[in-house]
Amino acid sequence: MRPWLPRRAARPGSKNVASTRREQCRRSLSQTVRARTRAQDARVRDVVDREIKDDYAYIRDHYATPRYPIVLAHGLLGFSELSLPALPTIHYWHGIREALAAQGASVITTRVPPSSSIRDRAARLADEIAAQHAGPVNIIAHSMGGLDARYMISKMMTARAADHPGMPRQTSQNIRVASLTTVSTPHRGSPFADYVLGREAGLMYLPRLYGVLDRAGLETGAFRELTTGHMTGTFNRDVVDDETVRYFSYGAALDEPPPLLSPFRVSGRVIARHEGPNDGLVSVQSSRWGVYQGTLLGVNHLDLINWPNRVRWMVRRWMGVERGFNAVAFYLGVADMLAREGL
Repeated sequence: MRPWLPRRAARPGSKNVASTRREQCRRSLSQTVRARTRAQDARVRDVVDREIKDDYAYIRDHYATPRYPIVLAHGLLGFSELSLPALPTIHYWHGIREALAAQGASVITTRVPPSSSIRDRAARLADEIAAQHAGPVNIIAHSMGGLDARYMISKMMTARAADHPGMPRQTSQNIRVASLTTVSTPHRGSPFADYVLGREAGLMYLPRLYGVLDRAGLETGAFRELTTGHMTGTFNRDVVDDETVRYFSYGAALDEPPPLLSPFRVSGRVIARHEGPNDGLVSVQSSRWGVYQGTLLGVNHLDLINWPNRVRWMVRRWMGVERGFNAVAFYLGVADMLAREGL
């Protein structure tokens, strides 16, 4: 059976096998991902190649406030708020927007079509930013939101509008991006998208998936654009970085296989087989773009937006396992980093 992450066996008598495995995971990440990604894409510039274990376990007393407003851009099938009958309102950025605002940051949450093409999502993102702020902004994007932002910056900002006359006028007005920070964004696509759209899996998954989206009135343009072939062969060649914008990125990696009932059980294994360490949906290799800030260890794709499995962590707490990641602390840390960069 293929190991989830490269690791050595724990020494006999070890008191904490899980801790030993996490340490081995940290060492292996540096060897299995960094050289491969650098060789593939010169646009990745690592600062210190951190493997981040517990830097964001707790909220600090003080964080610096960025100079420019923060725009939060959601991922595939995302939303700003979701209201369901007889249930509390669900927030995509659960508690994150409020925490940033409490530290004095100006925060703009955006809403784009959940499963439309990157171009359509980017146009809506541009509209929402232009409608709420006329000056420079710092975009923090989760998952596919980073691709929307990259497309918007490359194709729709005022400086580039003349090169793309087919774009609606409003999408090229009043948009000035100072920085883009992507969090587990599939910059080089996802092997799981390849798998779902492949011949065997596609016959099993696609009719059901597209049927659900069609009944919900949603489009399906996003899925084929997330394949590794499209992202590396088309998107990344056509969507060039803007030299006036600062690009930062973070990745995440699970430190053990997803459990039986995890939504990431299949996707995580497919991605691990092709690209190694991943958060259940996006690999560390694919997450790297611009100045790579580090890899969050033991964190899955939903943990990154403060949607942890509370039952799982309750059981772990009973077993004496401390939680090493707090999403609110992480985004406050990102804002602090932007402030220290003068942004």
